[in-house]
Amino acid sequence: MPLDLYDRVSRVIPPIEWATMAEDAEAILKLKRERRAVILAHNYQTPDIFHGVADIVGDSLALAREAEKADADVIVLAGVHFMAETAKLMNPSKTVLIPDAHAGCSLAESITAADVALLRAKYPGRPVVAYVNTSAEVKAASDICCTSGNAKKVVESLGVPEVIMLPDEFLAQNVAKETGVKIIAWKGHCEVHERFTPQEILQLRQTHPGVVILAHPECPPEVVEVADFSGSTAVMADYVREKKPARVALITECSMSDNIAQNAPETEFVRPCNLCPHMKLITLKNIRRALEEMQTEVTIPAELFAPARRAVERMLAVK
Repeated sequence: MPLDLYDRVSRVIPPIEWATMAEDAEAILKLKRERRAVILAHNYQTPDIFHGVADIVGDSLALAREAEKADADVIVLAGVHFMAETAKLMNPSKTVLIPDAHAGCSLAESITAADVALLRAKYPGRPVVAYVNTSAEVKAASDICCTSGNAKKVVESLGVPEVIMLPDEFLAQNVAKETGVKIIAWKGHCEVHERFTPQEILQLRQTHPGVVILAHPECPPEVVEVADFSGSTAVMADYVREKKPARVALITECSMSDNIAQNAPETEFVRPCNLCPHMKLITLKNIRRALEEMQTEVTIPAELFAPARRAVERMLAVK
């Protein structure tokens, strides 16, 4: 195993722990060359994946953009199922694999295409903005997608006073406050971010004087209100890199702090985080198995492909 590979994770993974991972990491690097494969890893993946074997890392928007550019025959999506579907939408001729097909999302599971149809019937004429944290079926029933990183721009780009935004109720409420657009929201929540409370933020400030609080916009509005800054995972990472706060708390999934901390030695990370059980289904071992067995392949029904891809392409066209 090349020394520089461990150097990438040395600040957040002890040597004794890395020793249990090195064989799988080495095998993955070899398999990637043999399969002409790339690994796309979301910011919530653990550092051994994020820094160790991934080729492209980022938030949902970055992965959607980079998936289309991937110079490979095979894409392994180290993330959850809707992300793998999005990668497939943007790469119809490539094989897209997800290491564990059970890696789902509470937001994606909270709404169906039938629900979208009912919303359209109840609120005719309003455009439907679907968070990327939705199935291909829901994307196909929507007009345009968004991520937490570009939701404000997407809503404003529509130039209308009222939109339907789904499925994350808190993201919709936070975007409505930012834009002044009236938003009809669905009552879906992220099981990681919905658990944070304003009281927890207050306690952090009391026990860690001077801490800078960065909250994800999937958090309840009252949490975002008492934070110092709110933004997507990519925006949080940019904030730490550019501002170099002495002490910071990321109000989001646990692995974000580990992944940013590796390259931010000047910042102390307070970790009041919640784990995403779905993201944690992805491991070095099942990434290796996915490349060895070429499983599990992600497919999208033909009738959904074009409309779902169109909703994603419309999002990517918003600058």
